[in-house]
Amino acid sequence: MVPLPFERSEYDRRLGRVRVRMAERGLELLIVTDIANQHFLTAYDGWSFYTPQVVVVPIEDEAPIWVGRAMDAAGGRLTAWMPPDHIVGWPEDHIHQSDRHPMDWVAAWIAGKGWGRRRIGIETDSYYYAPKAHARLVAGLPDARFIEADLLVNWVRAVKSPAEVEYLRKAARIAEDAMRVAYDVVVPGLRECDATARILAAQVAGQKDYAGDMTALPPTIMAGENAATPHPLWTDRRFAGDDVVALELAGACRHYTAGLARTMQLGRPIPALKDLALAVGDGMDAALGAVRPGATGGEVEAAWRAVLSRHGLKKESRIGYSIGLGYPPDWGEHTISLRAGDRSVLEPGNVLHIILGMWMDGWGYELSETVLVTAQGAQCLTDFPRDLFVKA
Repeated sequence: MVPLPFERSEYDRRLGRVRVRMAERGLELLIVTDIANQHFLTAYDGWSFYTPQVVVVPIEDEAPIWVGRAMDAAGGRLTAWMPPDHIVGWPEDHIHQSDRHPMDWVAAWIAGKGWGRRRIGIETDSYYYAPKAHARLVAGLPDARFIEADLLVNWVRAVKSPAEVEYLRKAARIAEDAMRVAYDVVVPGLRECDATARILAAQVAGQKDYAGDMTALPPTIMAGENAATPHPLWTDRRFAGDDVVALELAGACRHYTAGLARTMQLGRPIPALKDLALAVGDGMDAALGAVRPGATGGEVEAAWRAVLSRHGLKKESRIGYSIGLGYPPDWGEHTISLRAGDRSVLEPGNVLHIILGMWMDGWGYELSETVLVTAQGAQCLTDFPRDLFVKA
């Protein structure tokens, strides 16, 4: 069996908190479709989520059940903490068939457990849960009452335990190493794909004492024509001698992710870039100063916006979000957002990725930190120079 990321008591605490929220909503059964939430509750780990896969949590005090493709059940027995009879595989003759669907089998299995008439909470807004899967599940359980339960587990995840924070600290070290590699290898004439290969190697290699993971989002390099958009993928374009290169990278350890964005200039920076770097740096200081228990996400964003306004600048999009456990295609937790009017109240143990991205005419600038909310305020988990890095 693969060593668990956490002590068994950690999973017991998580389940207890989830069941409290289930009881508050009158749920007798919870079907978890979000892959990060499944891992959070069970430790199951494997690239099997391209086929229908759920975790079922009954309100009774018993272990959850992982339900997925039968050939992946062996991975469940290797990685999850539950007993073998709580790892259930639907049969191979249900994959990619026009006349049957895995959720037909899952529905029959739930009914066979005596749960077919329950109030069932289900995550309907997750990346790998298709509309057809939901329709077949509902059709197979006509006597159940389905209740939308999106973000129930996500909000439990929003407050990190000390053990989770330790993984995030390790992830931050990996992110810093990846950024050092980027600063070192990005030169005029190098292809973006070659720089990305070196960055990916640093992310996966991790540190001497622990491995890195593939991050939920790939490395983002904004240079040249790609600077006009915040989420480009690399190409075989070669860096030019006057490129502004914005880098949004990350490190991940046991799927816990720390984001880190910085900007470098190849050649001499234009005055507008230097002015923007100063404004964004001042804004980061203001945002960090506003992070404290009891503050709202909207108040943190307002502190940044006030600084930006003084510099005659404006930004419409949010400036951060809750981060932690992440599976592709996203490392955000979909809970706390640092944007105007957000009423999410910060608590000790929240971890935020504060990311300040500004996209100008043909170039962009990014600066970010991964931040732990403590009783004293913001504690940056990432530690890397924030100044514009000029590489002449």
